Amino acid sequence: MSRPVRIEFPGACYHVTSKGTKGQIVFKDKEDKAIFLNVLDNVVARFGWLLHSYVIMDEHYHLVVEVPEANLSRGMRQLNGVYTQHYNRRHSEEGSVFKGRFKSVLFEKDSYLLPLCRHVVLNPVRIGSPGVLNSFRWSSHRAMSGGVRKPAYLETNSVLGHFGKREKDSQKKYQSYIKQGIGSESPLDQRSYQVLLGGARFLSEMQPILNGERMAKRGPKQAKRRRSLNALFKNVSSGTRMERNGLIKKAHVDYSYTLMEIGEHLGLHYTTVSKVVNS
Repeated sequence: MSRPVRIEFPGACYHVTSKGTKGQIVFKDKEDKAIFLNVLDNVVARFGWLLHSYVIMDEHYHLVVEVPEANLSRGMRQLNGVYTQHYNRRHSEEGSVFKGRFKSVLFEKDSYLLPLCRHVVLNPVRIGSPGVLNSFRWSSHRAMSGGVRKPAYLETNSVLGHFGKREKDSQKKYQSYIKQGIGSESPLDQRSYQVLLGGARFLSEMQPILNGERMAKRGPKQAKRRRSLNALFKNVSSGTRMERNGLIKKAHVDYSYTLMEIGEHLGLHYTTVSKVVNS
């Protein structure tokens, strides 16, 4: 079976995993895992990713990432490549550490962000016991639930925002949601075409691309005449933040401006723009 096309576009969300060559252990001890997290931190910062969930197991790792700049493949080459260099130098080995290219599933954020984040952090439970969930150091769960300080590379707003505005309350509800998933089926079992996870509309939009058709700009119907950013944001300085956010969404959805274009025009980081668009 041929490898599926890797679909990349600004704002795409992915479940990503990478395994060791021939099932080998790629994280031999806690220092290897700490090194990997340091590399991941650098990649998230350099490529502007939003990391929603992660887990590091001995033979593989999982990530749930949102990619504002359509640079998943570039970032993953950096992540696996730099870690491989550290691993080989530290253990006096050479050659590939990870098996082939990484695997990714493009998913519809609104429907599958929470189930996939839960699936990822429950990896240690599936090979151990429920009690390991809150003691396992090498996942995003403890930081997301308030058990330890949140690292800079972890984006918590999108996940915790589903459970309310008060941080403590949302963290408790998040913990309950995770525990409810113990023993449940994997959301990845619902994949279509190996690499897509979403509703009928999402699949109908993405499936032709897997067949080799050129990808159209995402978003609802484009206006025949595209308004300039200067015109769209003419009076933005005199309006409220809510009004500004509404214009940001309009620029991205109705007029297909990229997150970077909007951010540069308004003097905002594109990750801030991404949060507005996806709120």
